[in-house]
Amino acid sequence: MKKHLLIITLAFSSLQFFLAQDKKTAEECMQKADFKCAEEQYTKLAEKEQIQKFQSEYYNNLGTAQRRLGKTTAAFKSYESALRSNPMSAAVYANLGSLHNQKGSKTKSLDYLNKGLMIDDQNAEMYLTRSKVYENLGKKDLAEKDLRQVLTFAPDNIFARTGLANLKKRNGDLEGSLKDYNQLLSEKPESLLYNGRADVYLKLKKYKEALADVNKAISIDAKFSQSYVTKALILFDTAKDKEACASLDKAVATGYEKGALSEQYAKCVKK
Repeated sequence: MKKHLLIITLAFSSLQFFLAQDKKTAEECMQKADFKCAEEQYTKLAEKEQIQKFQSEYYNNLGTAQRRLGKTTAAFKSYESALRSNPMSAAVYANLGSLHNQKGSKTKSLDYLNKGLMIDDQNAEMYLTRSKVYENLGKKDLAEKDLRQVLTFAPDNIFARTGLANLKKRNGDLEGSLKDYNQLLSEKPESLLYNGRADVYLKLKKYKEALADVNKAISIDAKFSQSYVTKALILFDTAKDKEACASLDKAVATGYEKGALSEQYAKCVKK
């Protein structure tokens, strides 16, 4: 009997060792933006894992890797598998809310986000996504309310603060938005902020300043994919289409979802 238990214990320990190795490999793949590798590793992990909480985490990460690869249908299935494994995972609700919003299903997005916030009422990511949904629905007061709600428990949250600056920008108050970005950059010169100010300059048709800011953003963080999208928009606006298309490719290579750039890539079709 003792010998039998020892064999079981050794087998379990061996399985846990290999799972730990696979997890480490998967995490490294995600960090290197090698999403194909991450997809393969998280698929193996999700299929082997017996503990539902961990299985949910692996399915959730698998969905994110597939999302980065443009495999939207597969990503939905993985996120839904993650939710079945752990119906109390706020992270999965956040991802499903975000993906439904991206694909245009605002009602489903709000449904997942509202349920997720009932589990974790201080989840900044879900408030930020819901703010975008509300804004797209024309409910700007609710959009602003969600951003300010984040600041009640995370006063330094850069995404909430830039979100408020961006609300001004999209409402036509470009000078007010620029003032906010100038203040934010004086406090913390980060790539996200330089990229945001670059977009304001783009709207103001100040292309020299816009390009300088977006290049600064890239120099600070070469893996911040949004900066390459902003740079592409600046280049398209200044009739540098070839360079713009190369910047779009760089955005995708650093993790931006290609499906979300279909309108921009339409300008890259060879004639």
